[in-house]
Amino acid sequence: MKTIKTTFVLALILCFTINSAQAQQLFQIHQDNVKPSKVAEYEKIAKEFNEASTTHNLQASWVTAMSNDFRYFYITPIENFAELDKRPFADMAKAMGDKFGDMFNRFDKCYDSHGTYIMASDEELSYMPEGKTTAPADENYRKWFYLYYTPKNAKKVREGMKAVKELYTSKGSKAYYRVYRNGFGSMESFYLVSVSAKDEIDSAQKGEANKEVLGPDRWETFNKVMNNISRMEEYSGKMRPDLSYSPKKD
Repeated sequence: MKTIKTTFVLALILCFTINSAQAQQLFQIHQDNVKPSKVAEYEKIAKEFNEASTTHNLQASWVTAMSNDFRYFYITPIENFAELDKRPFADMAKAMGDKFGDMFNRFDKCYDSHGTYIMASDEELSYMPEGKTTAPADENYRKWFYLYYTPKNAKKVREGMKAVKELYTSKGSKAYYRVYRNGFGSMESFYLVSVSAKDEIDSAQKGEANKEVLGPDRWETFNKVMNNISRMEEYSGKMRPDLSYSPKKD
């Protein structure tokens, strides 16, 4: 997490540009790929960092998520790329002195790789009816589907994902999902589909119920996406309110 000494981090822009009709919110994401043997130590330091942020009333905010393969994501919404030049940790680092640097040196021992990139929400492809834009507060469990595609298939994949949303809409599906697109800092093009639930059991039950709602012909529509992506990766994870932070309100 050394990079957040100057700029804080944290999952989607197509070909390095943002089409305002397709993406409503940018996110800066910092990802730490934590060693399994260091998870307990890493979380201890992360909580210390949050406590220090509270003590110094750090004027920054982030929500935290972790995946089942021990990747930690620190997600901050941003208005534009100019915000990347801000240094929200400068005053805190000055006040803490050597303790600030020591904390990040301890972080560095918990992973072999980490980095920062940009993602953008894609409201046009997300399926969140009833005016909802975020997951319910009591649904911190996540299923994440990464759909990678090559530039030549970008249009076909997007058209396929629109067809999937139309299917869900026509069937009145209750299996809501949010879609994000890769952006600056990513070497591959992909969509991230995020599905929330209360826990693993709730996720499985919703999945089975949704199969019944969509019917046996659902694969005809799904294949409009699956036949045009280069690969798909599926992960489970959860949001971590205990590792998230926002400053005190006046």
